[in-house]
Amino acid sequence: MRTLILNTIIFLALLSCNSKNSTKVLPESAGTINRLTIVINNDLWKGSVGDSLREIIAAPILGLPQEENQFSVTQVPVKTFGRLFKSSRNLLFIGIADNEGYTVKNDLYAAPQTAMTILGKDASSLIKQINAHKEDIITVFKNSDLKFYQKKITRKHWNIDSIKTFTKLGFQLKIPKPGYNLVDDTGDFVWFRQDIPKGSMNIIAYALPLIERDSIVNHIVAARDTIGKKHIPGQFEGTYMITEAAYTPFTKQVELNGKPAFETRGKWEVKGDFMAGPFLNYTVIDEKHNRLLVVEGFTYAPSVKKRDYMFELEAILKTLKF
Repeated sequence: MRTLILNTIIFLALLSCNSKNSTKVLPESAGTINRLTIVINNDLWKGSVGDSLREIIAAPILGLPQEENQFSVTQVPVKTFGRLFKSSRNLLFIGIADNEGYTVKNDLYAAPQTAMTILGKDASSLIKQINAHKEDIITVFKNSDLKFYQKKITRKHWNIDSIKTFTKLGFQLKIPKPGYNLVDDTGDFVWFRQDIPKGSMNIIAYALPLIERDSIVNHIVAARDTIGKKHIPGQFEGTYMITEAAYTPFTKQVELNGKPAFETRGKWEVKGDFMAGPFLNYTVIDEKHNRLLVVEGFTYAPSVKKRDYMFELEAILKTLKF
């Protein structure tokens, strides 16, 4: 236990030193999206403390065809936390100390980087702290990854003025270019697609007349099925995209760039064919223009994991401005 506390004090000292050295030029961080490096000693990781963390991290992401964890995790004991791991973009420090604590710091060892520390006086105290901040563990690192990916796509994206639907409807999305190709642009509906090794990633956008807020949730599926039949054909004549009837979508109220909206995660399929996959839909209330603005991403990637594909689509959809 003495060694454990000593190791915790060591990495806390490192955190303190790095936070004071704000003028130092930091190396570029490394790591893919949805990857988390957890700095925690083995005895804690293999016991009840680790179980409490795994319960949070292993919670399935809504709307995916197969269960996938919130994060891919690398566990590192304090004594082996060296240069290689310090470059990780997302760091979670878990340990035992004299006082309970929770902090989030940015750019400690590399940039961009998010480092969260959760401390407890003993294992029981630590588990309580972890459970108290279980939503933070997800949202802080997810938001960090969203900002990271959005910064990447702002470098090169489609010219808004070249898209008729963006111009006519008065909104914009930052669609990465090169990467996404324009499939359809009617002035009222736009569709971008990026080919991936075993399928495609897709983004669509359109507007609907504003209806009573209490009716919007029940209207989302019907509206996307109408759009699918009109604009998104399958590979055979007479086939088109619909919402999978056997899977009830998850809908919740959110804000998208300060506007009230509904986020819907579910599964799509092609009527009359065997194509299917996950979708993420944001239906945004635009009272000023008396409309609902809809932006959606969907993926077709049979037999492969889709978590990161859907996360990238979420990052793009959240660049919506109007």
